[in-house]
Amino acid sequence: MNLKQIEAFVKIANNSSFSRTAKELFLTQPTVSAYITSLEEELGTQLFARTTKAVELTEDGRKIYLYAREMVELASKIQHMFKDEKKEPEAWEIVIAASTIPAQYLLPRILAEYSRRYPYSRFRLVESDSSGVIDDVMAHKADIGFVGTAVNRAYCEYIPFYQDELVVVTANSEKYRAIKERETTLDWLRGETFVLREDGSGTRREAMRSLTELGIEERDLKVVANFGNTDAVLMSVREGIGVSVISRLAAQDYINRGELLDFRLAEGGQFRAISMVTSQMHPASEATQKLISLVEKLYGADRA
Repeated sequence: MNLKQIEAFVKIANNSSFSRTAKELFLTQPTVSAYITSLEEELGTQLFARTTKAVELTEDGRKIYLYAREMVELASKIQHMFKDEKKEPEAWEIVIAASTIPAQYLLPRILAEYSRRYPYSRFRLVESDSSGVIDDVMAHKADIGFVGTAVNRAYCEYIPFYQDELVVVTANSEKYRAIKERETTLDWLRGETFVLREDGSGTRREAMRSLTELGIEERDLKVVANFGNTDAVLMSVREGIGVSVISRLAAQDYINRGELLDFRLAEGGQFRAISMVTSQMHPASEATQKLISLVEKLYGADRA
């Protein structure tokens, strides 16, 4: 393989387009296609899934993307060392894997602030459950992860930065309004049906931990539905299908609108840490280090 093939591969992954990549590299589209075909033949695998509407990385393509991007960035740094003209503005990409809650409720603010500070940056965000996020970071498919639970994994480092309260949510019905007025404990949960996130979700893992502390075991729960989407859980609860334990970040708008009722899991609240996750086997890039520093400044992250 050669650097031109690698550069073409990275640009196609970023652009999702062979034609646009050809224009940026001042090459013909057949030349770019030939680069990729040759690279795929050499590696013995397909790197892109091509359809009439899109060009996307295959699973094997995702496996090598970060390595390929690093090769292109290193080559660019070497070239700049020996150029006399003014250095071009910093331009980099960060591949982020994130579970639902940080992806939807925390990362928009973080990435907006990062873009203001480093306007030539770009992001590739892959949303998954917490287990999938950690797998992507450890397999070097993502530069950094954002998760709502920690999973013991060798060479995996967690940097907590946000305390997210977990709450019980119910429909705003006469039944639950009466419970909220008269009950001082959560013993009434034992007779309820539950709507939960899917296995692998950090929210579900932490919800089960909180319920266990209340003496309610997962095997005793009557779970009527599991969803991969937080909004689906909240809408199902609103419609009275069941109750749930979920992030206050996700539920707060529903609570404010009076569509859901919330019950704290403990007198002072039950919290779980949302963390950044990195791999000790793969040193963080300069761009990733800047992102970590920014999050620590915004939220006062604690590495202890």
